[in-house]
Amino acid sequence: MEQKISEIIVHMAHSHQQMARVIDAERQVAVRMAQIVHAIPDAEPAFEGTSGILENSSRINKSVISYLNAIADLQEAMAENLGIVMKQMKGHEEE
Repeated sequence: MEQKISEIIVHMAHSHQQMARVIDAERQVAVRMAQIVHAIPDAEPAFEGTSGILENSSRINKSVISYLNAIADLQEAMAENLGIVMKQMKGHEEE
């Protein structure tokens, strides 16, 4: 039984590692976009006027929100999986 639990934990760890890689890639995109926005001069740039700037800012905000939501989803998945493992371990100890 312990070997099955260990296999499940290894599989979950691999899944979490892959989710973390995806989230890290999203983070890198969000950071790069923030760097680009920071590099925009304070003088009126030629980004199709104010509407273009607002649209690009909105995209950056959406990327940051998406990244934060992905982190929250990862934490929730990890908590659920750990809860299941803990229940299995507790049930195994009682036997």
